[in-house]
Amino acid sequence: MPRSSTIARMFERTALPEGPRVISARLPGARSVSVAAYVLAGSRLELPDQAGVAHFMEHITFKGTAAYPTTRAISEAIEGVGGSFNAATDRESTVYWVRVPARELERALGVLGELIVRPTLSHREIRNERTVIIEEIRSYLDDPAEYAQILFQQAMFGVGALGREICGDEAGIRALPERTIRDFWASAYRPANVVVAVAGDLPHEQSVQLAGRAFGRGNGVVGPFDPAPTLPAGQRFLIGHRDASQAHLVVGVPALRRDHPDAWALGVLNAVLGDGMSSRLFLSVREEKGLAYDVGSGVVDYADAGALAISAGVDPRHLRPALAAILDELVRLRGELVPAEELAKAKAYISGGLELRMEETRHLASWIGGQEALHERVLTLDEALAAVAAVSAEDVQRVAGDLFRDEKLRLAVVAPVRRGRGLEARLRLPDVHA
Repeated sequence: MPRSSTIARMFERTALPEGPRVISARLPGARSVSVAAYVLAGSRLELPDQAGVAHFMEHITFKGTAAYPTTRAISEAIEGVGGSFNAATDRESTVYWVRVPARELERALGVLGELIVRPTLSHREIRNERTVIIEEIRSYLDDPAEYAQILFQQAMFGVGALGREICGDEAGIRALPERTIRDFWASAYRPANVVVAVAGDLPHEQSVQLAGRAFGRGNGVVGPFDPAPTLPAGQRFLIGHRDASQAHLVVGVPALRRDHPDAWALGVLNAVLGDGMSSRLFLSVREEKGLAYDVGSGVVDYADAGALAISAGVDPRHLRPALAAILDELVRLRGELVPAEELAKAKAYISGGLELRMEETRHLASWIGGQEALHERVLTLDEALAAVAAVSAEDVQRVAGDLFRDEKLRLAVVAPVRRGRGLEARLRLPDVHA
């Protein structure tokens, strides 16, 4: 018999024997239903000669399944009722999502079950998709902002699975054996290795019944991934050259693993620093100094590692002052308590965003599904709001003091040739006493 539980009345959870874990949240009055299916396999499981296979797998599932033999048939099954769907590969999971009118839940789960459990993986489609993925890789390398992010991942996480581009590289995709793709599916894309999250005005029992029918049963063997290296693991400064009118820089430090006790304090720190148009970076680097059109910060977290990164697009002549302005803000967070009014605004920004997103079925499905799949526990909205409210200015300053140190800094720049010289020597936090 399946095991069920209700936690704080926000969601219900059932683990089907040898099948998916099903978690659902009821949103009274919602006309849509969203389903997010998390396969617990991402690029971090890959060996070097398998680089890109997880992302390739995500692509090739949309090329045909047992019940929907073509891409068109898959698309029409969802778009034909006004729905939308997509998928994304991350380093520790791959997520497929569908949003449809609530009456079409069975259709949504059926399509997801087909994509994950019953793809055809035909030789012809695998051959054709190599070209598509290679063009995707080229598009990232041609985009200076994307290329800077790729270089930063290498500078922060080194040459291992966390530092490699999720898509792989062109040579690797050309050489990736079909057998590797099929073996990855056979071992990782098993019903018992899937979390199915459903959000809408529907009873949990209905979601469990339909998910069990759509995905069936089957265990897979998914090996553990290698532990994260000691960070930072790559070169202190990486530069790529592109003949463009704008330069892009990404500077950052190692941060916190997922579910670290200070994760919410880091979230508030990030909101103060560079998340949104009221953040310090936006107001200082853009509004006051006029050094960038686009500037902001963000946090990535994995099971055992994380990073905080600040990115900006600037005139190549302004790389040095832009880097200096960013580093000034890091020192300010480390050396001064965030004023009470500013802290309250940052916490309201985070809390309000959470509350607004929970009124949309797609975000709600992602919230409960992502936590069930990747986190140590699933928080209710009230628990998350309480965690944000509990963060103090002292917490933010303490975390800043732990993170913002010269030896932890890493910098990636994409700029025209002869621009960016001498930046590595300037990659140090200013001495406020100088």
